[in-house]
Amino acid sequence: MRMAWIRAISSKMADSTLRLSVLDQAPIPEGSSGGDALRNSLDLARLADSLGFYRYWVAEHHATPMLACASPEVLIGPIAQATERMRVGSGGVMLPHYSPLKVAESFSMLAAMHPGRIDLGIGRAPGSDQRTAYALQRDRRALAPDDFPQQLAELMGYFEGTLPADHPFAALAEMLPGRPEMPRIWLLGSSPQSAIWAADQGLPYMFADFISPTGEAIMANYRDRFQPSPRSSEAYSAIAVSVICAPSDEEAWRLSASWRLASLALRSGAPIAVPSVEKALASLEDRAGSKDASPAGRRLVFGSPKSVREGIESLAREYGASEVMIVTIVHEHRARRKSYALIAEAFGLADAGRKIDAEREPHAVQRL
Repeated sequence: MRMAWIRAISSKMADSTLRLSVLDQAPIPEGSSGGDALRNSLDLARLADSLGFYRYWVAEHHATPMLACASPEVLIGPIAQATERMRVGSGGVMLPHYSPLKVAESFSMLAAMHPGRIDLGIGRAPGSDQRTAYALQRDRRALAPDDFPQQLAELMGYFEGTLPADHPFAALAEMLPGRPEMPRIWLLGSSPQSAIWAADQGLPYMFADFISPTGEAIMANYRDRFQPSPRSSEAYSAIAVSVICAPSDEEAWRLSASWRLASLALRSGAPIAVPSVEKALASLEDRAGSKDASPAGRRLVFGSPKSVREGIESLAREYGASEVMIVTIVHEHRARRKSYALIAEAFGLADAGRKIDAEREPHAVQRL
């Protein structure tokens, strides 16, 4: 059956300061290369900056024919250089793969080169299969320990100078190359535990609705147990949502065939490059018995600009989110550009972006 999308009770925006941002997974269209996908990311970032989107994050994925960005910090620099207004960051860096010091040094440099514009979104998931996660380890004598809370504390300690005096690496905090600039640290997640960590550490939290579209209670728990900190005196709730916008509901659903087939392949453990619409429609019928087949447990907000605006606003209300980050997977880059342009127009985003820029939240020690 055709996937339903969420409609709002009315078309009036729930919150005039709702921020809209972009999550770019650097999708690789079938018939093109990873390099093409990364160049598309730069092009989309320039467009998003001109349209008035608030921030632009790039994701980390490994060893997949579907997504090209394996190293967010490599892509963040060129995107920040190519844009003027948006915040730019990672959505996210998968911290278990890395030394906290190395991550701190990389993002310290980025923050120094682009002051006030760099975000460091941190995730715990591997962004890969188990074999690839093991290959990413430097020491392969044993599986890496599950010590994410300790890694996160060490990472924040470098930026904030809060490592205990007797910590063996405490002196290294003063030598971060980008000081006094630093990125804004976020915690990303799709589970109850990630929300607890974000709340306990007083961090802004981005929930991945596009992975787990049942997170309203998780987000409410984050706000309820949030502990004010030097990082932020108030909870900041944001969600990342899969969206495809086109001139009509019918065209958006047709374009979504590429996303639907690629998502089904990913869930089966055999990821593919993002197929053309025509190939996807034929494959969906052969594979799942219907051109309207959709991956179970995934949500897609799709349709005309009016339908998409209603869907985004409805989800923002359900989550109590101050920001919605939009991820769009389609085969043709021009269709992806068009989708973001239509959303920006539907929300009057350029004007809203200028208003939001002039009203940075005063409660945050570092700007969001």
